[in-house]
Amino acid sequence: MARYDRAITVFSPDGHLFQVEYALEAVRKGNAAVGVRGTDIVVLGVEKKSTVKLQDTRTVRKIVSLDDHIALACAGLKADARVLVNRARIECQSHRLTVEDPVTVEYITRYIAGLQQKYTQSGGVRPFGLSTLIVGFDPYTGVPSLYQTDPSGTFSAWKANATGRNSNSMREFLEKNYKETSGQETIKLAIRALLEVVESGGKNIEVAVMTKEHGLRQLEEAEIDAIVAEIEAEKAAAEAAKKAPP
Repeated sequence: MARYDRAITVFSPDGHLFQVEYALEAVRKGNAAVGVRGTDIVVLGVEKKSTVKLQDTRTVRKIVSLDDHIALACAGLKADARVLVNRARIECQSHRLTVEDPVTVEYITRYIAGLQQKYTQSGGVRPFGLSTLIVGFDPYTGVPSLYQTDPSGTFSAWKANATGRNSNSMREFLEKNYKETSGQETIKLAIRALLEVVESGGKNIEVAVMTKEHGLRQLEEAEIDAIVAEIEAEKAAAEAAKKAPP
């Protein structure tokens, strides 16, 4: 194996590109991220590592806006994410300038996935070590969308999905509990999925909500704490109902 993981463009005899697989491993070790699509809202949530006391928390954002109607969350290497986000933002503005129309969510997802794929097929570069969740509203139909891309350059559309650390646990939770929701219920579902893998509740969670009318809005810590408290109360009530005699 050692001979085949030195160069990114060399396949191993059993058909693997080891550098791409190592990039996927970097994603699996990154922070947990979840996206949920509702009927009138899309929600992104990410695990937030505790910041140093003297650090300004505003400068440590893991959910970013690409355009007025599109946002992105990622798991993996944050420095790689910054480069990818800047390229995507330039493409969004370039599209507006050239075509005089905003990009669709699928268009910018294809662009990001194409960029990630290009870095798996060229000599002298390495793959982007991140997976992205891209959400937004179609500027023509107003329909919400959620897409995922990974370091190999593949992308797909989802109703709800998770990436990063313990993403399988979150995905199983979403598969069991997902139903078409709107408004506050969609936010609650995303936070419940994150709480499956994140310790100590609201202070370690970053959540952003996008609606067609108001665009992207980051939830304040107090708002997240209130929703977490509500979820805990519902859990406690369900447990009590199970233990209650028939």
